[in-house]
Amino acid sequence: MFNQLLERLFKLQQHGTTIRTEVIAGLTTFAAMSYILVVNPGILGLSGMPVEGLITVTAIAACLGTLLMALMTNYPIALAPGMGLNAFFAFTICLGREVPWEAALGIVFYNGILFLVLSLTGVRTKIAESIPPALKIGVQCGIGLFIAFIGLKNAELIVDNPATFVQLGDLSNPAVLLALMGIIFTIVLMIKKVTGGILISIITLTVIGAFIPTESGTLTQTPSAIVGMPESISNTFFAMDFWYPIDHFAQTWDLIFALMFVNMFDTIGTLIGVSRKANLLTDDGRLPKIGPAMTADASASVVGAIVGTSPVTSYVESATGVSAGGRTGLTAVVVSACFVLSLFLTPLMKVIPLMATTPALLMVGILMMESIRQLDFDDLGDLATASVALIAMPLTFSISEGIALGFITYVGIKIGTGKFKEVTWLTYCLAAVFVLRYVLDLK
Repeated sequence: MFNQLLERLFKLQQHGTTIRTEVIAGLTTFAAMSYILVVNPGILGLSGMPVEGLITVTAIAACLGTLLMALMTNYPIALAPGMGLNAFFAFTICLGREVPWEAALGIVFYNGILFLVLSLTGVRTKIAESIPPALKIGVQCGIGLFIAFIGLKNAELIVDNPATFVQLGDLSNPAVLLALMGIIFTIVLMIKKVTGGILISIITLTVIGAFIPTESGTLTQTPSAIVGMPESISNTFFAMDFWYPIDHFAQTWDLIFALMFVNMFDTIGTLIGVSRKANLLTDDGRLPKIGPAMTADASASVVGAIVGTSPVTSYVESATGVSAGGRTGLTAVVVSACFVLSLFLTPLMKVIPLMATTPALLMVGILMMESIRQLDFDDLGDLATASVALIAMPLTFSISEGIALGFITYVGIKIGTGKFKEVTWLTYCLAAVFVLRYVLDLK
């Protein structure tokens, strides 16, 4: 009876798969992306959000978002709070613009609503197609560098210097040296295609940290228990400030747009990439259920804002489950169940030191840099556009500033070279608005 129910829901035979294969694929995907349970709370905690309950929030958002994708599309794609989007939330919105975290959740909520409307009307795909490829590449690679820079900063491998702005940290510090060794270890695991390599790295560094002395004891504290009940999310559940983005629209519109921009291309790129690997695309390269898939993604962001996290998006790590044979939404359902079960390991996850997440951040950044090979290096205009966005993000410590400067650079180059007809009206409008924002100092 149970097998028949799964067959009706997910059409396993039609997709040439079995329950056993889908379960293994789900476990594989979870192992590959479970690092988010540790990394996301670490990043959001830096924004001023109460740390208590953030692991629970992350797991709930991932579970619900992944279930939405499974039930609305029957695709083996998992969702969770996005890397890059959580960095944008913490460092650009909260720390850079000094927006309270409750208001930042309000921005995430409105971003999700806007995202949902654009997805339901089909406008979202048209917007994505109107943005120049060079700018998309520059933004993705820039976010990768930004995330990697945050990881190096968290581990104090990179520290501030009044004369040169930044410099190498103190490698005689055991914790700093351990982070460096962890980076190398993680890269080796990824090169050897070890399933869950990032998670293995985090666990390994955490265990070693238990033997590294610090002023307050050891780098890794002794856990209060191995298993325990999930922490309450009362601190963040429905804590969003709905009115802040409206009352401060001139200061927040670009943040909402930047979130939508990053989320849009992240989602589309992941959906197409994973679906191609799973042979879900049509002969002309289209994804049959891209509308419902993007609707599920947008809905997940709204749910994420309600429970208290940064935007939820599709995860490229879903490709690992696809490689293991996952072809239907049952893979995603297994991932959701794993996120629920992981909540009972919260006491163990809470003692993982911030340093242990550095290799994860750096590895995610490196993987996001892969799209640089799609850039036409023979076209100086495209190269300049991508380079400005790419360099500006880590150096201004702001994803939105990198996006803005990328738009302005692209339009300026096209006008200056007489190729103004190649620019879409939407790109012209956005570049003009960004220029006005700087001129009028609307920050």
